[in-house]
Amino acid sequence: MSTDAVKTVSVEIAGKTISFETGKMAKQASGSVVVRQGDTMVLCTATIGNLRDVDFLPLTVDVEERMYAAGKIPGSFFKREGRAGEKGTLTARMIDRPIRPLFPKGWHYETQLVAIPLSIDHVNPYDILAMNGASTALMLSPVPLPTPVGAVRIGKIDGNFVVNPDEADLVGNTDLDLIVAGTDDAILMVEAGANEIPEAEILDALDIAHSEIRKICAAQRELAEIAGKEKLVIEPPVIDEALVREISESHGAALDAATQVEDKLDRQAATKAVEEAVLEQYSGDPEADTYAEYRQKAQLAFDKLEKSIIRQRIAVHKKRPDGRGEREIRDISIEVSVAPRTHGSALFTRGQTQAISVAALGTLKEEMRLDTLGLETHKFYWHHYNFPPFSVGEAGFMRGPKRRDIGHGALAERALVPVVPTTEDFPYTIRVVSDILESNGSSSMASVCGSSLALMDAGVPIRKPVAGIAMGLIKEGDDYTVLTDIAGVEDHLGDMDFKVAGTGDGITALQMDIKITGVTFDILRDALAQAQEARLSILDKMREAIAGPRESLSPHAPRIVSVDISPDKIGLLIGKGGETIRGLQDEFDAQIDVNDDGHVLVYSSNGEMGEALAERIRSMTKEVEIGDAFTGKVVKTTTFGAFVELAKGTDGLLHISNVSPGQRVDTVEDVLNKGDEIAVRVVEVDRERGRIGLRLAEDPDIAGKSVEELGALAAAGGSKRGGDRGDRGDRGDRGGRDGRDRERNGGARGSGRPRHRSGTGRDPERG
Repeated sequence: MSTDAVKTVSVEIAGKTISFETGKMAKQASGSVVVRQGDTMVLCTATIGNLRDVDFLPLTVDVEERMYAAGKIPGSFFKREGRAGEKGTLTARMIDRPIRPLFPKGWHYETQLVAIPLSIDHVNPYDILAMNGASTALMLSPVPLPTPVGAVRIGKIDGNFVVNPDEADLVGNTDLDLIVAGTDDAILMVEAGANEIPEAEILDALDIAHSEIRKICAAQRELAEIAGKEKLVIEPPVIDEALVREISESHGAALDAATQVEDKLDRQAATKAVEEAVLEQYSGDPEADTYAEYRQKAQLAFDKLEKSIIRQRIAVHKKRPDGRGEREIRDISIEVSVAPRTHGSALFTRGQTQAISVAALGTLKEEMRLDTLGLETHKFYWHHYNFPPFSVGEAGFMRGPKRRDIGHGALAERALVPVVPTTEDFPYTIRVVSDILESNGSSSMASVCGSSLALMDAGVPIRKPVAGIAMGLIKEGDDYTVLTDIAGVEDHLGDMDFKVAGTGDGITALQMDIKITGVTFDILRDALAQAQEARLSILDKMREAIAGPRESLSPHAPRIVSVDISPDKIGLLIGKGGETIRGLQDEFDAQIDVNDDGHVLVYSSNGEMGEALAERIRSMTKEVEIGDAFTGKVVKTTTFGAFVELAKGTDGLLHISNVSPGQRVDTVEDVLNKGDEIAVRVVEVDRERGRIGLRLAEDPDIAGKSVEELGALAAAGGSKRGGDRGDRGDRGDRGGRDGRDRERNGGARGSGRPRHRSGTGRDPERG
C-alpha cells in the first residue's frame, strides 16, 4: 500500500488532538475514515448502494460495538456480539438525526453509515468520534452532502464547563452531559442529561459547543479537499407551482377545513379524503402512460399545499390544527395506583397522548449488569419505553423494542436519574416501564411525567418530581412562532422538535432536533423560557394527583431491612458452603445480601418476617455480653452441665449446679434434655478461654441484678454455685484433667466468639 494514498488531518479540541485518517482501511467503501483521540479509534464508513424507486431517504446507520476494542470477550453464551446494545443504538441515532435533514431532496440511493470502535482507552468516549467520523466519511464519498457536521460533548465539572470530558468524569463527576452536533452555521441536534441545570447555563454550553464544532467542520473540509471523491449530481424533484395554485383553487377550502378538525384520527381521515380527491382529479387516466408522472406531480403539489396551509395558519393567524394557542397545553388528566397489584403505577393523559407507567422494585441482586465497552458495570435504576402500534390506530408486528423505543426510554431515564435516591438511601433496584396507549405527539415526555408519578406512588423517595414538555417551531422568514406541547402534525411539518424535562429548579434532560438553518440563540432562549413555564404548570397538575412520595411502600413490594455486622462475622452468617444463610432464607422465605463491609440487606415479602429475620441475624452475630438474655435450645448434656445454643454457632454452658436453682440434682438429664428450650442469662464471658457461663433466667440469685452485679457474681464463682456439689462443678469447669475433655468435645464452655460448625470447632454430636 502506497503511503501517498494515506491522508491525515488533525484538529485540536480542548487541548486534545482528534485525527482523521483515510486511505488505509476499508478502501472499497464509498468513503472511509479512522478517527482517533488518545488511544480510542473508530472506523467509520459510508457506502452507496442501488438506486431505489421510493419516496423516502433510504438511509441506515449502524454502530457495531466490538468487545475486543476494550480487551474483553463477550459475556454471552455464544461469546460473540449480537444485536447492538443500548449504547450502540443511541450513538447510531445521534449520528442519524443531524445528518438525515442534510441529504439532498431526491436522493434515493441506498446509503449505509457504519461505525466500528477498534480501540477503547476508557478516557475518550467513542460516541463523539463516531459522530464526527460518519460525517467525514460522507464528505469523502460521492454523496453530495452540502456541509460537514461536527459534534462535541460539554460537561460541567466543579462548576466549570469542560469540552469533551474524560469518560471517568462522565460516570459520576459531572452535572452536565451535553452532546451537540451542528454545522458551521447552526446547531442541528442536542442530547443532554443534567443535574437541574438552569436554562441560561444550557445556552452558554451550546455557545461553547458551537465554537468547537466549527473547528471540526473545517478539519473535515480540509480532508475532503485532498482525498474526497467527485460528488454525484442529483436533480431534486421540481414542484409545479402552477399545479399548486390550481389545487388550491379547487380544493384549498376543503383542505383548510380538513386540517382544522380537532380530533387526530378524524383530521387524518378528512385530510386523506381531500388528498384522494386531488390525486384522482389531477393524475389523469390510470391507463395512460403519463399516469405515474402526473400522480407524482399531484402528490408533491398537494403535500406542499397542505404544509403551507398549516404553517401559515400557525405563523400568521396563531391558530394550531387542534385550535389551541401557541402557549396552550392540552388538557391533562392523571390517575395513580391504577394497577392494584403493582408496586406503583400512574396513568398520564395529555390530549390524545396517553402513557401508563409502572414501577417495579427488586433486590440489589436484580440490578442490570452491563457488558459494554464503557466503565459502568451495572445500573440500579432504568426505564423502558414501549410504543405498540395500536397507540396510533394501526396494526403491526410487535417484535421487541425499536430504535425509537430505546431512544425515548433512555431520554426518560436520564430525566429521572438526578432525583432517584442512591442505593445507600433506598436499597432497591428500580425498573419503570412506560407503555404508550395513545399517541398524538410528545409521548416521550408523557412517559417522563408518568414515570415520576409511578415512582412517587411506589413510595420511592425521589428528591423532586420531574415533568417534561415538547416544544415546536414554525419559522417563516424572520418571523417565528414557538409552540408549546406540540402534536404529531406540528412535529411533522414544523422546523424543530425540542423536548425539555426537569424539576421546578432546573433541567434534567434535553433533546433537540432542528430541521432548518437560521435557528438563532434568541429563538432557543425563547423556547427554553416557554418550556420552563409549561413544565412548572404540569408539575402543579402532578402535585394535585400526588403531593410527594408515599410514606410506605406498596404491600406487594418487597421489604428491605438493613443490618450492620462485624466483617469477621460474615463467615458465621454464611456458614459452611452457604448452609446457614440458605437455611435462614428458607425459614423466613426471604433473601439475604451481604457485602464485604458487613452491610446486610434482608429482603422479604412482608415487613414482619423481614424484621424477625433481621433480629435473628443480630442475635447470631452480636458479641455476647454479661447480662444478655436468650431463649435457647439445649444442644448437648454432659456430666457437668448443659450446652445451650444462644445463636447459630454460639453456645454457652449452664453448669449442673444451676440447672435447678436451690435443688441438688445427680444428673443434668433429671431436669433438662437435649432439645429443651430454656430462658437463660449470661453471667460470665471469658473471651481468652472461650467460655460463656449461663444461669437460668428464673434463678432468684440473679433476678434483678445489674450487669456489674452479675460480673461480680461470676468473679466469685457464682456461675458454678451448687451447694455440696461445688467441687464437682469445679471439675466440670475444667472439663477434665488438663483440659483433655474440652478438646474432645470441641470446647467444654462454648466460645466467646461465634463458633463455626466446621473443622476443630464442630461438636461431633451436633450433626
